[in-house]
Amino acid sequence: MAYSTSVNISIETQAENIIQEISYDGQEIYQPALSMSDNLSKLAQRIDFSKVDDDSKQQEVEIKSEEESKEPSPNVPVSGWIDSVVSKLKRAATEICVISDVLAVTKEKRYMILDPIPTESIETKPMAQIYLRKKALASASNIIMSAVDRLRSSQNEFIRNRTTPDFHIELLRLRQNWRLKKVSTAIIGDLSYKTAGSKFGQSGMFEVTKAEDDIQSNSGTSSNSPSSSPGQNVSITKSPSALRVTVPTELQGVSYIMVLCQKDQENIFNTSFNLLGSAPATPNPDMHWQQKLEAAQNVLFCKELFNQLAKEAVQLQATIPHMVVGNQISATVFPGIQLIIGLCHSSTNGNPNTILPSKTDHDHVLEHSLHQLLREVHHRNTHQPFPHPSSGPLGPSKRRAVAGPNAADRFELLEMSKSQTLLEQIIEQAQHFFMRLRTEYVIDTLAKEVKDPIIISHWNSLNSPTQACVKVTIVSHGFDCICRTSLVVHVMKKSLKCICRDGRVMYLSYEPQELRDLIFCQVNIDIN
Repeated sequence: MAYSTSVNISIETQAENIIQEISYDGQEIYQPALSMSDNLSKLAQRIDFSKVDDDSKQQEVEIKSEEESKEPSPNVPVSGWIDSVVSKLKRAATEICVISDVLAVTKEKRYMILDPIPTESIETKPMAQIYLRKKALASASNIIMSAVDRLRSSQNEFIRNRTTPDFHIELLRLRQNWRLKKVSTAIIGDLSYKTAGSKFGQSGMFEVTKAEDDIQSNSGTSSNSPSSSPGQNVSITKSPSALRVTVPTELQGVSYIMVLCQKDQENIFNTSFNLLGSAPATPNPDMHWQQKLEAAQNVLFCKELFNQLAKEAVQLQATIPHMVVGNQISATVFPGIQLIIGLCHSSTNGNPNTILPSKTDHDHVLEHSLHQLLREVHHRNTHQPFPHPSSGPLGPSKRRAVAGPNAADRFELLEMSKSQTLLEQIIEQAQHFFMRLRTEYVIDTLAKEVKDPIIISHWNSLNSPTQACVKVTIVSHGFDCICRTSLVVHVMKKSLKCICRDGRVMYLSYEPQELRDLIFCQVNIDIN
């Protein structure tokens, strides 16, 4: 008898995931394994419900055929028929029970939940909730306080780093206020007023370099260096700068313009103006770069102003020629009265180039006028009227442009072409200032001398640099409404315009005796 030598071997697939992709370098990327729910849904998708319906129909057909084959013949006993009825009733009862169970499950939702539902609710204690909230608030406060500490430490570090001078930060601040450009490896700046309309030829170039000394050496030298003048008692703590500014020698120090009127070597009034807050004192060589550049720009502005005034003093054809000697300009305002304009420049070593008389009362109006004169010239240089048509020449004003269509005569053309120089405007303002001082002196002197009637003066606060107005009221004591005489005096540049009570207009010269006689006449009229 032959026996089979074959043995059944069970082969199982390797438990590895399916390869999803193979990269160019040969690395295999596997598809992740399916979870239990994904595997169940995958198996459920494989079920063919149409095939299940066909199988159920086929089973019903087989059951019917079996029942037909089992139908008793006419001579079958009655007991077989009763058994079939009983089986059908049992099947119907089973189906009814199944239907009732399904309805009960769908009606009661708790039968559909897999996890058990607790029947009793957990009792919560209010104190436990309070403790939990306190614990949560404490943890939140700890997080906030730690964030605050980190912010405080970062802010302190930022402040500590900010006090340390940085060359690039200082250079950025310098560039925000001054014009800079890089020439090869050097940084050159310009502090002139050329962009504002200045035509002064002197260069205002300065060089910016990096400070090589450390902070400690700078602080040591600043503490050991003596003060610039014995009168300075204010100690200023300055932080060391990371950059140094080198200005030309001719722009170092402090400059200012002094204007004064003299009569027989006696100062009638004088004024000095300083630009950008500089004072006529010897500056500290270790000053900050911003103050150093402002002082140098002030020196350049004063030199430009004095150069313009000196040029005009030589070119003007006056009755009494103007004189330019060194750093002083002398011009005649009235007979016996001279206007002296001087340029004072104190260098860093404290040796002034010119020695001028000591200053008396400071006149802010004249200071502002001197400051604005050169500014207006700069403004006119940069804001010229646009020609119409556009092909016309630049420079003429709008009145001269329409002089031809308006048939202007030669006199009008000459009036349009006239323009005052800076020196002429300063002389006119000085003349008006001198006339106003004389008028005030005459009115105040008469008010003191004449007790009855009373002389009252009201000066108009809205005046121009070359014109002022004063109203003189003469009132008898006890007859304020009846005996009242008014006199209006317009103070011009070289003359006085007086308007009497009866409407008469009288023009007086610059001599104070004429105004004194006129007021005496009005006093006598008021008394009579």
